[in-house]
Amino acid sequence: MRTLRSTVASVGLLLALSAPKLSAHHAFASEFDAKKPVKFKGTVTKMLWVNPHAWIYVDVKKPDGSVEEWMIEAGTPNTLLRRGFTKESLQPGTEISVDGYQSKDGSRRANGRDLTLPDGRTLFLGSSGTGAPDEPAKK
Repeated sequence: MRTLRSTVASVGLLLALSAPKLSAHHAFASEFDAKKPVKFKGTVTKMLWVNPHAWIYVDVKKPDGSVEEWMIEAGTPNTLLRRGFTKESLQPGTEISVDGYQSKDGSRRANGRDLTLPDGRTLFLGSSGTGAPDEPAKK
């Protein structure tokens, strides 16, 4: 009986130590600044459907004609799929408008809130419960 308890305790400890860490998922405030709203138009170059968040890469043309690449963090692929957003929804070359919040480090990375397609449809990109502001970005 003692050996059985010892074995069960050892297995339980191994399972607890090998379980994925839930704390690895970041909150909005750890990377993005609610006081730095961004809004811009650009051309989609690619979209990565990866966990824990999908990423949209957008080329944004500046007034001087130069182009900047922005990375837009979206919700999880599962969340986007439940909203009707598929891998075919956003093809390279699509012109979009993005509302979101810039990264704290000032890089061209943003947490996307809303994405507006050429036909006027708006897709909510954000994840609920991350600490992101409830209101759309204004700028």
